[in-house]
This record gives sequence, structure tokens and C-alpha cells, in this order.
Amino acid sequence: MGEEILINFTPMETRVAVIENGMPQEIYVERAKRRGIVGNIYLGKVVRVLPGMQAAFVDIGLERAAFIHVDEVIDQGLTTEQRNATSIAQVLREGQSLLVQVTKDPIGTKGARLTTHISIPSRYLVLMPGSSHVGVSQRIEDPQERDRLRGQMLELMQDESSPSEWGVILRTVAEGVSEIELAADLQFLRRLWDSIGQQIKQVKAPAIVYEDLPLNMRALRDMAHTGVERIRIDSRETFQRAKEFVRALVPEIESTLEYYPGERPIFDMFNVEEEMQKALGRKVELKSGGYLIFDQTEAMTTVDVNTGAFVGHRNLEETIFKTNLEAATAIGRQLRLRNLGGIIIIDFIDMEDPDHQRQVLRTLERVLEKDHAKCKVTGVSELGLVEMTRKRTRESLEQVLCEPCNHCNGRGSLKTPETVCYEIFREILRQHRAYDTETYLVLAAQSVVDHLLEDASDYVAELEDFIGKTVRFQIEPLYTPEQFDVVLR
Repeated sequence: MGEEILINFTPMETRVAVIENGMPQEIYVERAKRRGIVGNIYLGKVVRVLPGMQAAFVDIGLERAAFIHVDEVIDQGLTTEQRNATSIAQVLREGQSLLVQVTKDPIGTKGARLTTHISIPSRYLVLMPGSSHVGVSQRIEDPQERDRLRGQMLELMQDESSPSEWGVILRTVAEGVSEIELAADLQFLRRLWDSIGQQIKQVKAPAIVYEDLPLNMRALRDMAHTGVERIRIDSRETFQRAKEFVRALVPEIESTLEYYPGERPIFDMFNVEEEMQKALGRKVELKSGGYLIFDQTEAMTTVDVNTGAFVGHRNLEETIFKTNLEAATAIGRQLRLRNLGGIIIIDFIDMEDPDHQRQVLRTLERVLEKDHAKCKVTGVSELGLVEMTRKRTRESLEQVLCEPCNHCNGRGSLKTPETVCYEIFREILRQHRAYDTETYLVLAAQSVVDHLLEDASDYVAELEDFIGKTVRFQIEPLYTPEQFDVVLR
């Protein structure tokens, strides 16, 4: 079974799943009220320049100001020495209008990341206004095909109808396409850029001047390729819009489009719903009996590999090697499924055989080759950890679907009832020293009150005897396990 794309559309939410060999590999979710803004172009206004950070904050009309580094402002054609010598204060000033594009969505407490190096994708090309570079995707490996594509594009760029300050990159899906198709794509981008130019003249900063396609159309533009056997869409209206979009931009994939009218939800066909639920958990079971633990933080994501119940058949080294090989494949899939980005640290089980280490690392790299996001594995550190990065532009699946727990405030753990009981005792002693009262009333959650009346009843009696006062308890159903109040009566 090859690759399929499932598109589940409702007015509130669009979900896209990439299926390979019957298994979900990537899942994307976009809410109508909280669409991502990566790729959007804004006429922004510089609100603060930070020379010490070589950066600036730019108002693009969002709740939080966006962030831009000096490297995203200065000419990319400068030498390293020239770039290092350029200060942000030399190129930006407060109050200045600036044409910018979003490269990273706002994530957590961080605002959006911006660049002035605009790039607009179509089916086969990425247009780069203000550049003269013509590049070819590194995933097109055939040297002759690379030369053909670059040569044809240079000829098209020399046409009088193409501005000299344009640059382009030929995308992976451009492999094998004709000059006519490339010319049509280039003409489409020219018209699009002209319309953006007209929009810029009509607005006042901060304002949006170009909005990227919604998720269902981006999937057709960016994810569909010749290896995709079917693209199933469960909304008739969305299917009709998709056909019109495909005919205009990517006619070669029209035959793969299918309207799915089935009674069974489309995401139930390949257990996508079940995989989504699993992808929100920390633990991932391996077929061998081992398991992975994923911990996602603001700074990085860590992955711990454990043998679990797998004991092997020959010796410990074989058990460890097989577990690590299976883990490497599973990790590659989970990174795509969870859309994890940034710094990723993998703690494989320690291996003594250098050849085993190389094979596990190579397995991980081979799995990551299928990833649409740019990945870089830096190797094994002195501590035996595999360090890698995965380009992060949008929120992870967990960040889209979940919010921090209001009981633990995102810590991932709660104080035990015993710990809260001791905090209550200390609070009663503080109030006893400060105030004169006859009775203390403790308001707390069920589990805490139960612990006070059962396991800690001896300590409560000793406390009452020590302070010479009565302590009473009341269950508050709306209190979190860590919340309590001590009331003077």
C-alpha cells in the first residue's frame, strides 16, 4: 500500500493525515478561530530596536509583537564578516514600516518570528523577491536533472517579463516537469507578487498584505506528489474547491482526488483518531516490549529509550541493539506524528559495540529522510546522547490540541495529599502565632481531607494539643488537590 492523504473538513476545524503503508505518519490540525500565520506577509511597524540582542520587535497587528533578528534583515549576499559587522540599529529604526513574512507561529509566551527575506511558494517554485539566486532542492539528487531545471529556469528568468530582482528555488516536485509547466508557475507567481505590491500601496502599517492558503489547500500544494495514490476528502464543498484549485495549479494530481461520502468517519479508516490520542501521551510502546518516553518542554524535547519487558534470546547486548533499532524507527515516525521541533535529545540504551551505534544512528537518519521538515542529526555526544534538530515552524500536535493542566500548571505532577497536609499544619502554626482564635477551619480537596482524618489523624491530635485549639475540616469539591484555605473561626 502506498501513500494517501486524508482531509477531514468541518467549518470549525480542518484535519489532514498523511498515511504511509496503512499507518498515519503526519497529522495536522487547523482551527478556524486560530489559524496558523506562517507564510503570511505583513507590512509591520518597528516598535523597539534591541542593539544588545541584535534584534527588534515589530508590530504586525497581533496581540504580541513579533521578533526579528538582524540576520533576517540584512542582505543575504553579504560576506560573513560584513554580516557580523552590521548592527541592527544600522538597518532598522523605531517607527519604520517594514515588509516582513512570518517564519514561525507564536508558540507559548514567544511572539511570531519574522524575516524580510520574502518567499512565496507555488507548486514547483518558491519565489524570492529581491534575490537573484536560482537554486534546486537538495532532494533532487540526479545531477543531469538539476542542471536541466536550473538551465531552463535561467532562460525563463532572462525573459523581459520577469523582473531581474527575482530569485527562485525549484522544489522537489519540480523533478521531471516540462519547461511549459515551469513557465506557467512562474507567471502565476508574477501575478501574485504584483497583486501583493498593489495591496502594500493601499494599507497602513500594521496590516496583512498576503495570507497563505488554508490547511486543506496547503496539503494539495505542498504534500501531494507523484507517489501519492489517493487524496480523500470528506466534504463535498471542500472537494469541489479542491478540484478547481488542482486544475488551476496542479492538474497532474487531479486523478488522485476522491470525495469520501462514507458513513464511517474518514479518520477512523486508518485508526488516525486512535493514533492522535496516543501521540498526546508520554509513553510509546514498542512491539518488542520496550518503550519510549517523550517529554516536551519549551527548551527542548527529550526521548528516553527503555527495554521494558524485552529480554532477548541471546545476550544483553543483542537485546539492547534490537530495542534501539526499533526505537530509532519509532522515534522518526513520532517526531512527524507529534510535529515536534527544535532541539531533540535522544537517550538510547548504552551500546558497547561501535558498529551497533553506527547502525542505530544510520537507521534514525534513514527514517528522517522521509520527513518534510528539515532535520539534522549532530551525532552522539560525550554523554552518549544523540543530539538532533528538527525545524519548527508551527505548534506541535500537543500545543494545538491541549493546554496546561490547571491543577499542576503544566508541571506534569501534583503534590501528594501528605505534602499538602504538612503545608496545612505549617499554615495553622503561622496563624496561631499571629492571631488569637478559638477554632481553625481547613477547606481542602477530598483527597487531602481524607488523608487528614485517616492517615494523619494522630498528627492532627498532636497539633490541637500543642496549640490548644480545635481544628475542623471541610471538603471543597471545586478545590484542586493542592489548594487549601485555613479560616479563623
